[in-house]
Amino acid sequence: MSGRPVKHSLSLSGHRTSVSLEAEFWQAFRALAREKGLAINALAAQIDAARDPEVGLASSIRVYVLKQLQEEREKMRSAL
Repeated sequence: MSGRPVKHSLSLSGHRTSVSLEAEFWQAFRALAREKGLAINALAAQIDAARDPEVGLASSIRVYVLKQLQEEREKMRSAL
């Protein structure tokens, strides 16, 4: 675990943008996209469309990943 952000290009609504996330966030983000049956660009576009314009896309993706994992954890707790 390096903790250093890794930059990747994404295509959102027909334009390219770069997003820097730590490798662990990229891994979790890709896994969530797969689970939802979406391409990573499609999931990023959904997050981009829903985010507050004052908040950057990278931060919005991190928060999305965290919330999804928290929800999954809560579902697991409820099932016990």
